[in-house]
Formats: sequence, C-alpha cells, structure tokens
Amino acid sequence: MTKMQFKAESKRLLEMMINSIYTHHEVFLRELISNASDAIDKIYYKALTDDSLNFDKDSYYIKVTPDKDSRTLTIMDTGIGMTKEELENNLGTIAKSGSLAFKSENEAKDGYEIIGQFGVGFYAAFMVADNVTVISKAVGSEEAYKWESEGADGYTIEPVEKDSVGTEIILKIKENTEDEKYDEYLDEYRLKLIIKKYSDFIRYPIKMDITSSRPKEGSDNEFEDYTEEQVINSMVPIWRKNKNELSQEDYENFYAEKRYGFDKPIKHIHTSVDGAVRYNAILFIPEKAPFDYYSKEFEKGLELYSSGVLIMEKCVDLLPDYFGFVKGLVDSEDLSLNISREMLQHDRQLKIIAKNINKKIKSELQSLLKNDREKYENFFESFGRQLKYGVYSDFGTNKDVLQDLLLFYSSKEKKLVTLDEYVSRMPEDQKYIYYASGDSIERIDKMPQTELVAEKGYEILYFTDEIDEFAIKMLMNYKEKEFKSVSSGDLGIEAEENQEDQVSEQPENKELFDYMKEILAGKVKDVRISKRLKSHPVCLSTDGEVTIEMEKILSMMPGNENVKADKVLEINVNHDVFKSLQDAFINDKDKVALYTNLLYNQALLIEGLPINDPVEFTNDICKMMV
Repeated sequence: MTKMQFKAESKRLLEMMINSIYTHHEVFLRELISNASDAIDKIYYKALTDDSLNFDKDSYYIKVTPDKDSRTLTIMDTGIGMTKEELENNLGTIAKSGSLAFKSENEAKDGYEIIGQFGVGFYAAFMVADNVTVISKAVGSEEAYKWESEGADGYTIEPVEKDSVGTEIILKIKENTEDEKYDEYLDEYRLKLIIKKYSDFIRYPIKMDITSSRPKEGSDNEFEDYTEEQVINSMVPIWRKNKNELSQEDYENFYAEKRYGFDKPIKHIHTSVDGAVRYNAILFIPEKAPFDYYSKEFEKGLELYSSGVLIMEKCVDLLPDYFGFVKGLVDSEDLSLNISREMLQHDRQLKIIAKNINKKIKSELQSLLKNDREKYENFFESFGRQLKYGVYSDFGTNKDVLQDLLLFYSSKEKKLVTLDEYVSRMPEDQKYIYYASGDSIERIDKMPQTELVAEKGYEILYFTDEIDEFAIKMLMNYKEKEFKSVSSGDLGIEAEENQEDQVSEQPENKELFDYMKEILAGKVKDVRISKRLKSHPVCLSTDGEVTIEMEKILSMMPGNENVKADKVLEINVNHDVFKSLQDAFINDKDKVALYTNLLYNQALLIEGLPINDPVEFTNDICKMMV
C-alpha cells in the first residue's frame, strides 16, 4: 500500500474546499447522497447501450447508517462503482468531476439528469470527518478497492473484498469542539431531517435503519426497542406529477408538510415551463399573514431546487417584495451553479424564471378577484397593505402591475371596490376620483369635509391604511382620472353664485378673516369661507401635496424633519357660529380671539390631531360657559 499525494495543488486547496466553500456543515450529506444518486444514474445510462446490463430501478437504493459506538457514518449506494483508476482520477484529483465527464459523453436521456458537475462535493465530507474511507467495486469488475484519506496529506488505495457492485463511503466523525457538535451527524433523527431537507426528492430510495419502541409481548407497561428499515425520502416530487393526478388535498398536505404556514392556502399555482429555461414550480398564496410578516424579521423567498436537490431555502431573487407573501418552490435543471451548489454563477436564468413567476402570480390573483371575490377579499385583508407598499416603493416602478389588484372601501357600495369599478360608475361631470383619509371607516363617515362631495352624489374611497395616500400620490391617476382628497383646497366642483360668494365680497368679512388669520399665525396658512361645509361649522383643509393624514404618519417616523401640511381653517358662513363671529368682530375683539382658538382646536380634534395646549383649551371652554 503506497501513500499518494493529491494531484490538484496542495493542502491549501483542500483546506479551502473544507473551510470556505460551504456555508453549512450539514450539506456534506447532500453532496454525498447526490454523488450516490449519480452513480445509480450511470448504470441506467450504461444499460441503454449495454444489453448485458438489466437496469431494474427497484433494486437500486442509497443507505445511510450511523454507528455511535464506532463514531462512523456510512453512505452506501448500489450504483456503478469505481475502478482503481477511477478512484485515483476522480478522488485523487480535487475538482475533477467524474459525473461531469460522464455527462459530457452521454447526453441526458429519458428525463434523467446527472447532478454532480464540479467534483468537489465529495470533499465536503472532510468538514465533519477526520478520516474518509471509500470502498468501491465497479460494474463488470471482479476486483474492489479501498481509497482512504485523512485530508491534505494524501490518500492510499489498496485492494479489498466486496461482494456487490457499488460504493460505500465511511466517515470517521470528528469529536465535538466548543463551537461544533459533530455528534448530531450520528443522530438518526437529525440525519433524517437533513435528508428530508436537501435530498427528499432524489429519485432513488434513501434508506435508514430506524430504532423505535413498542410494548413487549404480553405486557402493557414494558417496552422494547426494535429496528426497521425505512425509506426516508419522498422520491417523486409533487411538482413533477401531472396536475390531473393531484387533488386539492394533495396540495394542502404538501403545504403543511413543507411548513409553509399553519393555515390553508387560498390558492395554489402549479406550473411547468419548457422554454428558454426549463423549470417546474408550485406556489401558494396563503390565507393568513405570518405573525412577523410586516416586521424586519420576516424573510421572503422561494425554495430553489436543482434537479430535485435543495440549493437555497430562501431564494429572494425569485419574488419581488410586493409578492413576498407567496410560498413555494422552483426546481430547474438549467441553473448555472457555483462550485458549492449553494449560489448561482450568474442570474440570467433566475431573472427569466422570476419574470415568468411574477406574471403568473399577478394573473392568478386577477383570476381570483374576478371569479371568487370573497376569497380575494380575505387575501386582501392579510396582504393588501403589501400590494400598496409595492405601488409606493421604487418610485412607483411597479404601479402598473399592481393598480388593478387594489381594493378600497366605497362610501356608496359600503364594501371594498376596485379602482376600475369606481371609474366605471363615475358620472360624466365628475372630474376626479375622490378619497378621504382617516383612522377608520366610522371616523371618515363623520368627517365634515365629505359633505359637498357626498351631496353631489359622488362616490368617495375611504383610506384607512397609513400607506394609502402615499401609494395614491405615487399612482397619481387611474385611467386618466386624477385622485383628489376631500380635504383638498380645490375640489374641482364648480361653485354656484350663492351666499358664500356674496359674503366673501363684503369688506368687513375680509377684515374678520384677516384678523382670525393673524390670531392663528404659524398654525394655519389661511382662514377662508368654506364651499364644502353644509351642516358643520368648521373644518381644516390643505393646500399643497402633503395632507393632514400624511403629516400624522410622517410625524411618527424617525428623521421626519417636521414635515407639516399647509392647513387652512374653513368656516361655514351658513352656520350660527359665523353670525357669532361677525357680532364679536363688531362689538368685542377679545371674543373673536376666544372663538377663533376654540374653532381651530375643534377642527384639530375632528382631524384626530393633538391640541397644542389642552389647559388653554379647557380654560377657553370655561370662559364660554361663564
């Protein structure tokens, strides 16, 4: 037995393989199982052209066996095996892939794909093992060989006895350290979890001898351990099955098994694409938002598989933020992976897949909105805010994608409506899409600012989410109709020649309003006669783009730079309050100040804004009472 050195470079290269390439130590098992699957695939390929080989898929499998006493983990396969030369070439040369060479010589047939490409996955074993032994017997060979290595110092190859064709990889698991608990790779339950996580859809059975307990025969109180061989993996991915074979229950069970959520999905999307990039996908639209969905802790992303092997648990690039609620997975054979199979070498394929998925999700949501309104409204209750954030973010780049998915409460319909439904009902003389903002539907119902718009018979959309106005400002218009707040200075409703115009032309009233404006200097931009109020005495409106609701929201944000709306105090000249103001202006200027401050604070309360000086406000009320 001669000690041989690795052909590819040196200790530094192997150390890089072990310590730098892989993010998680547990992926060593994914790599070794993938290699075992490749070995069985190679027999299948060979059987296509070699009549002496009778490939019976049922007789091929992979077996994982932990042994805590000897501290070994064995991965055995019934694949094609390796000759002495292949052991030396494939395992003695770091980064030489036997699978890649085989794949180059034999194009994929009958839907089978060789997984390995880079020839480095095997060396992931050294992340968890002090010693790695490979015993292999190649198909058609009478001899078997043992390859053994403790790492960068080199390896040995010697003949051994082995009855059957195939390969056994025996890892001598490292002792625990302060930072790493290597014992977990000898634990049956932990190994099952790793296999289910990464290799659940390897097409061949992955077997383990599982220890369980059962009552002793003739006794209800005593138990005995027994061992049975179990197949750990599912083998056939649900996404590769024909949709006609699957029921709604099958999809719901898969959703639960993958722990995508504790709810039932509102809708599933099962798609298979065979174009510039081939992929299969199963996507789910959840019914309920996770508890942390609108927090920094939430991570979006779809599971990404390559030929049935999990590559990434959360591939964020497959989903835009506004569809971040979607759960599911994508499996593609066409991805260009980096050497560790944990990252993509370039994202051209991923961009194509993401673009298609984005279109598919939107199409399915539109279909749900059209054909099952109740379900869509349930979905919108959970995730509508995220769609609105999508309209607002990225400077409105995605507004055209999302605008037809939005819903708002309607003053006329007393339910959620789309923008299209609103516009389709607009009278010919209506110039704008009107909206009112507030903390709740009940509060908006009582807003004085809605009176004139409602009297004209125009529908009003109620904005109760803090993001609503910001999203609409970014949207700007819908089907050439601009959005207009009912608190806007100009409502676009033509004023008739009426008492308000006549009153405003009287010089003494101009002096009154100028005096009130002087009293409220720094608090309001102007004091003017209201053309919107009918029964209420006073309200606040705004000039400019920043509304009062936007001011309230911005004031709660860090670094808001004290953004304020340009407020206007509007007075209803048909109300008795105005007559009191006129009398006070003629007879008692101090009373004008009292009335003005009371009206201003009243308008603040109506808007849900804090009063600057509550003590002064209560004193003013007392003065009125006295």
